[in-house]
Amino acid sequence: MNESHGVRDRLIVALDQPDLPRALAQVDRIGDAVLWYKVGLQLFCASGRDAVMAIADRGKRIFLDLKLHDIPATVEKAVLALDGLPVSLLTIHAAGGPAMIAAAAKAAKTLHAKPRILAVTMLTSLDGTEIPSLWNSGSTLEEKVLGLARLAGDAGADGVVASPQELGALRAALPHPFLIVTPGIRGPLDAAHDQKRTLSLPEAFARGADFVVVGRPILEASDPKAAVAAFEASVAATSS
Repeated sequence: MNESHGVRDRLIVALDQPDLPRALAQVDRIGDAVLWYKVGLQLFCASGRDAVMAIADRGKRIFLDLKLHDIPATVEKAVLALDGLPVSLLTIHAAGGPAMIAAAAKAAKTLHAKPRILAVTMLTSLDGTEIPSLWNSGSTLEEKVLGLARLAGDAGADGVVASPQELGALRAALPHPFLIVTPGIRGPLDAAHDQKRTLSLPEAFARGADFVVVGRPILEASDPKAAVAAFEASVAATSS
């Protein structure tokens, strides 16, 4: 397998930009080095469907990260409202429960693009110290992630979004074709910023991630193509 091609097929750049012109400037700056982009709440709230269409028109694949979380009927209608958009991956919150997850999965299958539904487990901005005040402290953060992932899979989700530190346990419990998408990817010299549970890209792939999401290390690089190439080289070095 060509490692550069493999990374390009599995690396998603988080296009967290305040408006569409700045988002497209980043897409054009990076060019052919990246195939996948994440459109999250900031860009979608600013530019909506236009953002998805404009990025897709440049030949890119879309991970729409809206983290839908509401009563089942509302989430179902929200997913149905995305019809006509070329979205490949779409997020909901696993904590919405099995009925909500099932409603989203059922609705996604009726869309022309048939996006795969990913259930967000625990945000990578959490490190577990918040558990006593937010959740029952009788189980660890990893146990909670596994429980949410199993619930999501049983309810019809195609995969989950989880931190790289839970990858090994998740992949052992939920083999392919169940997808695992992993944010919190940093290079050895990169600051973690507000994400607390991080790993390198080669470690994430080795532990079973299907896709990885990277933002600042590429978008804030003086040469984003060189930054992507460095990620590709890091994977090639560990697999040679």
